[in-house]
Amino acid sequence: MSFSCGLECVLVLGCARWVWKRCTYIGSDDSATWTNATPDEFEPIPRICRLILAVYETDLHNPHYTPAGGYCLQPDCVVKRVTYEQAQGCSTPYIIYRDDEHKEIVLAMRGLNLAKESDYKVLLDNGLGRQMFDGGYVHHGLLKSAIWVLNQEGDTLRRMWEETGKEYTMVFAGHSLGSGVAALLTVIVVNHRERLGGIPRDKIRCYAIAPARCMSLNLAVKYADVIHSVVLQDDFLPRTATPLEDIFKSIFCLPCLLFLVCLRDTFIPEGRKLGDPRRLYAPGRIYHIVERKFCRCGRFPPEVRTAIPVDGRFEHIVLSCNATSDHAIVWIEREAEKAINRMKEAMGENMTTAPKAQKMDRIQTLEKEHKDALERAVSLNVPHAVSDAEAEEADEEEGEEASDRIGEEQSQSQSQPREEESMEAGGKTKSGRTNWDEVVKKLFKKGDSGVTTVNRDVGITAPR
Repeated sequence: MSFSCGLECVLVLGCARWVWKRCTYIGSDDSATWTNATPDEFEPIPRICRLILAVYETDLHNPHYTPAGGYCLQPDCVVKRVTYEQAQGCSTPYIIYRDDEHKEIVLAMRGLNLAKESDYKVLLDNGLGRQMFDGGYVHHGLLKSAIWVLNQEGDTLRRMWEETGKEYTMVFAGHSLGSGVAALLTVIVVNHRERLGGIPRDKIRCYAIAPARCMSLNLAVKYADVIHSVVLQDDFLPRTATPLEDIFKSIFCLPCLLFLVCLRDTFIPEGRKLGDPRRLYAPGRIYHIVERKFCRCGRFPPEVRTAIPVDGRFEHIVLSCNATSDHAIVWIEREAEKAINRMKEAMGENMTTAPKAQKMDRIQTLEKEHKDALERAVSLNVPHAVSDAEAEEADEEEGEEASDRIGEEQSQSQSQPREEESMEAGGKTKSGRTNWDEVVKKLFKKGDSGVTTVNRDVGITAPR
């Protein structure tokens, strides 16, 4: 009798401790040990958020949903706008914008539209472990959408970059569903930079706002130098490993789903999560906007923390009434704008070294953090993770192979007549148009079982 009573007491205490820890866990705990971001690296975020918001407008000359301070863009510099009708269910709407002030070519994509069946089709086109790409796993539907966008806009982006003197930065940005497409689109472009005129890796950027979990951990760390994710406090989407399709099928009972996911993840060891190659994560370097504190009402002046986490990468669901509102692009834009203004004020007050010296020191710090993250992923036995030395070696090999491919295509185009458009060995047509489906297929091969795996015979770009 006494033994059973003691066991009951232990169970009750254990459950009470779990409830207390889960109910007192707040979003800021995820980034408690991270460093603060600097104004230079975070400055583009509010501007990119406004560009994504601009996708929702039908006429930027007469906007209806203008954020505080306006969109801060030139409507005449919008090179192209694609609507749902034009996308034909293959992608969310997007715009291509030439930002002459900041020397950027921006492709900005909107997030999920709950009223559009086509968006759900993109989400549902997936299966655990179905699509392996570049040595890791990715969301199949989002990858297909990214390839479709490149087939439509690849030539436009290349022409714009060449017309601007090859000096502009190529920026891919998206929110929610669009963030996953933009991130995978960036991975493809980084691996095939020669298809966009040989654009350098350091001139490619991706900003994933309220990012979807779209790639495995080794890829999330590998591309942290080009992909930057932005998370507002308690946002649910980057934190749940539940497949996107299950999340949005349960959107009207989301609190129930989040609670069950939280309960389930409690009993999954950290090592098992890291060792699962099919588990998807938010991509790249993460910027966490923190604005609320435990047992405090209201919003505090936001601060921005950043890191390239390997273990503890937003693995805990936050049971918060703000878990869904923090996912909204409107709130993210507002808080990001407040954060950058606050950082600039603090920097002006505490200026002790020259701005150029500070910027160079920060660049070196970011590079070191990326190398350290790569090494930590290897030390934790993350599937398919590569060390910094292996990454540099693979990057050199890819550069040589890219040059060889370009040389072959040029010689073939000179030796063969241009009678009609047909496929070449390198993924180009005789008219010079790139077919991105063929380019991406070179990274895949099918085994005897019919399962798609990465093709190790093709060079893959790795971070430098």
